[in-house]
Amino acid sequence: MIEAFQSFLQMTGFPLVTWQMAVMWLIVLTLLYLAIYRGFEPLLLVPIAFGAFMANLPTQGVLNAPVFGAGGELVNPGGLYYYIQQGIHLELFPPLIFLGVGALTDFGPLIANPRTLLLGAAAQLGVFVTFFCSTQLPWLGFTAGEGASIGIIGGADGPTAIFTTNKLAPHLLGPIAVAAYSYMALVPLIQPPIMRLLTTHKERRIRMTRLRDVSKLEKLIFALVVTALCVMLVPAASALIAMLMLGNLLRESQVTERLVKASQNEIINIVTIFLGTSVGITMNGENFLQPKTIAITLLGVVAFGFSTAGGVLMAKAMNLIWRTNPINPLIGSAGVSAVPMAARVSQVEGQKYDPQNYLLMHAMGPNVAGVIGTAVAAGYFIATLGGGAGH
Repeated sequence: MIEAFQSFLQMTGFPLVTWQMAVMWLIVLTLLYLAIYRGFEPLLLVPIAFGAFMANLPTQGVLNAPVFGAGGELVNPGGLYYYIQQGIHLELFPPLIFLGVGALTDFGPLIANPRTLLLGAAAQLGVFVTFFCSTQLPWLGFTAGEGASIGIIGGADGPTAIFTTNKLAPHLLGPIAVAAYSYMALVPLIQPPIMRLLTTHKERRIRMTRLRDVSKLEKLIFALVVTALCVMLVPAASALIAMLMLGNLLRESQVTERLVKASQNEIINIVTIFLGTSVGITMNGENFLQPKTIAITLLGVVAFGFSTAGGVLMAKAMNLIWRTNPINPLIGSAGVSAVPMAARVSQVEGQKYDPQNYLLMHAMGPNVAGVIGTAVAAGYFIATLGGGAGH
């Protein structure tokens, strides 16, 4: 009887469970709690958490590669996520997410106040500070490719972080993606203390002049010009920029309603499920539970902090030039790519000091500029550290 039970047990997955798997189950529960009960980026943290759960179970037919016989015949077709993960390996999912982001985004505030492009650029400070710290501090020991991938966390752009990491440090895809999306969700907690520290009471009450109306033609030209300029400057970011602007061109043309709705809903929703679970399924306990994961988490805070500070300080510096038409420095923090969450944080913080001050649309300028800025920064890293320009 005992031998029969032992024989049965050997046929199950129970003997394959390790302590690393058990620890990862706790991490999965934590991610699900944050997503479901605290509302932190649930659209991605739930799929990521479930993917991580699958990665830490003794599954069959999920991750295994196809097996071919000596004559080239297919012996085993391979697991489900062997194929779905190709959407990351072949760099399909992040650009498709950008297609949806472009279709959802109004670039009007940036066009109406183009100087806010500088705020989006300044908010990339955290990307480069973190890259420098992670590669130059010997006790961290990250390579240049790893440091660049970690630095992109500071841009608060999950798809771009995944796109960069897949090219430069694919073995760190899980921890970097989790850190990127977790900190995006924590924008309302991380940014306000930094914004208050770097601004005065008077600066927080600055009322900005009303944005002008932007014509349809201006928006269409903007999409084409930005695509051309960014692709020529950083060809390695072509896929991200092109899909972002294609989505926006569909939106602003006002003649492709069905395509816009598909980009805003079905396409981005389906890709989000596959992207999240594909990232999560890389979080195998033996690989994830490493000192580097903790270091990435801490460096992510550094990246976010410096990016927020960079945008705010740039706004203060610009006010030394544009004295008659000042910028409320609170919108500088929206230069990170968390659209539209970072812009809402600027609005909420501003209304704490002047309930009649409406900063949301002003903050959308640097917010969407940050999306472009992070993609350009990623393209620069990929081009200089091994991704090449390619076609």
